[in-house]
Amino acid sequence: MRVFSFLVLVIMLLAIGVFAWQNQGPVTLYYLDRDLTCSLSLLIGAVYVLGMLSGWSVLGFLKRSVQRVTERGSR
Repeated sequence: MRVFSFLVLVIMLLAIGVFAWQNQGPVTLYYLDRDLTCSLSLLIGAVYVLGMLSGWSVLGFLKRSVQRVTERGSR
């Protein structure tokens, strides 16, 4: 099973590497009165990380909320 997991990881890393290599062109992002120019792969990676962090914080908030509600019901 470890070998299979390792192979899946290597295949995914290769796919990500190919994507990053093929999408090196500049992309301009406009927000309010500012603009930022970076590569498409860097932009997608940053958005992915921000999505992971926001999802992690929302999940933690929901877990704490459910725990508080179940603690109140058990009293």
